[in-house]
Amino acid sequence: MKTLTLVAALSLLGAGVAPAQSSPITKPKAMAQKAVDATNEHTRRMTAEAPAADSGRDAAVTQASAGSTVAPRDTASFQREAFRYEKSGRRDPFVSLMATGELRPLISDLRVTSIAYDPQGGSVAVLRDLGTKEQYRVRVGESLGRMRVAKIAAKAITFTIEEFGFSRQETLALVVPNKESSQ
Repeated sequence: MKTLTLVAALSLLGAGVAPAQSSPITKPKAMAQKAVDATNEHTRRMTAEAPAADSGRDAAVTQASAGSTVAPRDTASFQREAFRYEKSGRRDPFVSLMATGELRPLISDLRVTSIAYDPQGGSVAVLRDLGTKEQYRVRVGESLGRMRVAKIAAKAITFTIEEFGFSRQETLALVVPNKESSQ
């Protein structure tokens, strides 16, 4: 009889313990299911074209989202946003800051053909682009591509070149062709 009482007591005790152990698991599971249901409802509302969508369309969407090959009867339409930029004195933000014309000529492509030197500061230098055969006449302070003429001497021109926030100076010398070598 003692064993029967003990078994009955343990079974009652076990019945009381089982719901206490499942409670911490079922509560988060129910919360997760609630979040999934809310997400599904939000997705259904976002994909529905009208608030009163017919149940046949909902079934087709559900089948399509479940991996079925059945496509919905009507497809959603997308509208593209259109933007218009009012320039009104500002630069276009979609155009490169360095236009192709600003890159040329490069210092390596230039040759000094002549210099009209004036010690008072009115010197003029004539340069030729070896790639395009274009000729440039420059004075001190003028820009040529990304280069600015810093100084014109009797037989050389000094440029200030600004690239990527740094500036450097380079000098091109006047090359006088040797008359004997051309004969």
